[in-house]
Formats: sequence, structure tokens, C-alpha cells
Amino acid sequence: MKEFVRVKYDDLNGKQKEQFNFQKLAATLAEYGFNCIKLMDDWLGADFLAYHVNKADTLRIQLKSRITVQQKYSGKEIWMAFPFKGNWYLLPHDILIEKVKANTKWLDSDSWIKGHGFSSKAINAKLLESLQENNIGPVFGAVIDSPEA
Repeated sequence: MKEFVRVKYDDLNGKQKEQFNFQKLAATLAEYGFNCIKLMDDWLGADFLAYHVNKADTLRIQLKSRITVQQKYSGKEIWMAFPFKGNWYLLPHDILIEKVKANTKWLDSDSWIKGHGFSSKAINAKLLESLQENNIGPVFGAVIDSPEA
């Protein structure tokens, strides 16, 4: 039998990192009864679909390396997933926009106004507190290019 050797995340190319991170998040979502299917392209804004065992709920999820809001996801029932300080966060994009608006000045930035999006490696204490209900569990092992993860 071959010896199993763990890969070094930093040695992976961009596509390999994306697949690696998808697998990590899919494992966490399995704990909640979801079966995840990676999409080859961003179908209706989603990187992957998460089907629940109840056969009634399907989430269209966009996976990011850090907290991100983008106008192109507004009103499209897209869920945003991102790691922060060793935990996965998952919530509908439109609710994330509400939390960002209530707890930051990000939506007043040139990035949001002119570039139609905003992302950050940092999350202030107020916003992080509001996101605790969206914390779905720890990130196990290496994941995403983020010093917080």
C-alpha cells in the first residue's frame, strides 16, 4: 500500500485550493445533513449546491476565502460561506448585507460604491458578535490563504 502524505496547502494551485476548500466545507455541512455537489461554473452565482436530507432544502453557496459582499449576489438567494479565525460561517448574502450595514461602514466605501463589492480579512467585534449565530463549526486542518484561519 502507498504511504499517505498530507499535501501542503501552499503548494496547491488556485483550482486545487478551491477544490480542497470545498471538500473541507462539505465535510462540515455533512454534519448538518447536507450533500454537496461542486459546480463546474458559477451557476446562478453558486460555487456549489448543498442538498439537505429532508429533500426540501437546497442551498446555493458561494465559497469565499474571507468575508465578502457583492452587489451581484443581492436578491438571488445566494448563501455566503467563509472561514474566520478557525471557524466556518454560512448565511444568506442578503442577511450578511444587513449585518454589514448595521455593524460597519463598508457599504460607504469606494469599493462597494464603485466596485460593487467589499471583502475583508478582518471582522470588527460588533459584526463578529452578530455572526455567531451563523458559525457552523471549526475548520479542520489547513484551509484558504488567510492568516486568521
